[in-house]
Amino acid sequence: MELESVLKFLENKTILVTGATGFLAKIFVEKILRVQPNVKKLYLLLRAADAKSATQRMNNEVIGKDLFRVLKEKLGANFNSFVRDKVSVMAGDITCKDLGLKDLDLKEEMLSQLDVIVNLAATTNFDERYDVSISLNTLGAKNVLNFAKQCANLKVLVHISTAYVSGERGGLILENPYHMGDTLNGVTGLDINNELRLAEEKLKELQAEEATEPEITLAMKDFGIERAKKFGWPNTYVFTKAMGEMVLEHLKGNTNVVIVRPTIVTSTYKEPFPGWVEGVRTIDSLAVGYGKGKLTCFLGDVNAVVDAIPADFVVNAIIVAMAAHANQPSDRIYQVGSSMRNPLRYGDLQKFGFGYFSKKPWINKDGKPVKVAKVFVLSNMASFHRYMTFRYVLFLKGLELVNTAFCQYFQGMYHDLNRKIKFVMRLAELYRPYLFFKGVFDDMNTERLRLEAKESGIETEIFYFDPKSINWEEYFLSIHIPGVVKYVFK
Repeated sequence: MELESVLKFLENKTILVTGATGFLAKIFVEKILRVQPNVKKLYLLLRAADAKSATQRMNNEVIGKDLFRVLKEKLGANFNSFVRDKVSVMAGDITCKDLGLKDLDLKEEMLSQLDVIVNLAATTNFDERYDVSISLNTLGAKNVLNFAKQCANLKVLVHISTAYVSGERGGLILENPYHMGDTLNGVTGLDINNELRLAEEKLKELQAEEATEPEITLAMKDFGIERAKKFGWPNTYVFTKAMGEMVLEHLKGNTNVVIVRPTIVTSTYKEPFPGWVEGVRTIDSLAVGYGKGKLTCFLGDVNAVVDAIPADFVVNAIIVAMAAHANQPSDRIYQVGSSMRNPLRYGDLQKFGFGYFSKKPWINKDGKPVKVAKVFVLSNMASFHRYMTFRYVLFLKGLELVNTAFCQYFQGMYHDLNRKIKFVMRLAELYRPYLFFKGVFDDMNTERLRLEAKESGIETEIFYFDPKSINWEEYFLSIHIPGVVKYVFK
């Protein structure tokens, strides 16, 4: 593979970014605009009713974020005019044909000018409705590919998946593609068109029964998990992302497609500044609950590897892969994570959390510091179920008897506690595969890309993504947890 300057590659290029209001997409857009102001155009596709609404969403949810402060300081009064010149925002939807673009002139302009498409649109909710998840993560990938095939001068389509399409497999997990109909448990009969039909039929069935919207949502969530488990995946998210990869592999033809599989994406390590994060990412829910004193026990294997990778590492890997494979067809898949070369364990997270919040406790609503203690570890699901039974379920059953004796006087309290217990049990089951994960993600292709970039003398100081360079203790204590406290704690 021949590599040239990434900055030179980006110069005068036209790039479409789908899912433009997402966490990684914003970091990608900021990076391109900051390091290569001579990029020709960034088209940002986001879901909105019309162009005006799309522009408002971009201003509020993308450009208006603190993430862009470095670029704003760099450009000063010229920032707004620079953005207007370089960024074109449009209302669209990857679940629709031609990405839902209503402006035909704009569509033709894009088809003639696009050099690169980066598909970052997805739902990452483990417990998403099946109809929503399969439309975005599977059908959406197909629609983006079909749009790419119409582009006259497209050099590469980069599709962002997830390393956890591997399901619950242990051992070394290779950077191998999925082919149409592949399953994780050997069960035959996976047909994506059939899955789309089943999701549609299930929704129509619920609507015909005049189910309420909350009832429909819960039923469609349960249906997604049922379909995922039938073929060996633990949840709807990774199942529909795996099917998205299958679609691309099966239908790409001569289109140059690169798949990037990040692991658990965390706050920025270095650029545009350390510690920027948005929303509660997967492992951040643990930090938030612990810091606020609500997490007193931990379910999981403290020796299990938690494969985390800072967001700027992922974005840099995407950009280098994009440049490396432009006009150079490849079947390579890039897993971007840390478990192979710089493993982090859940026990480390516990130590870092205790170290940080012991010195800098969270201040509660009463203005008092929340004291944290080392958490009680539940090392298997059996111990978790025993804990929940003795701590909550027995009390709930007692409350049920008292409620009956007192003519339903405690009905509200009973239903509230019952709902919370069911919620916790559902969350535990959803996250169980990752709290006891035994896999290590091979990143041979990603490492080869790093070495080729280094040997070619490209701008590795700008587009860094070597996980061996991360000092996890320093990162969590000085960068990530402070970032979560600043941007996520409310």
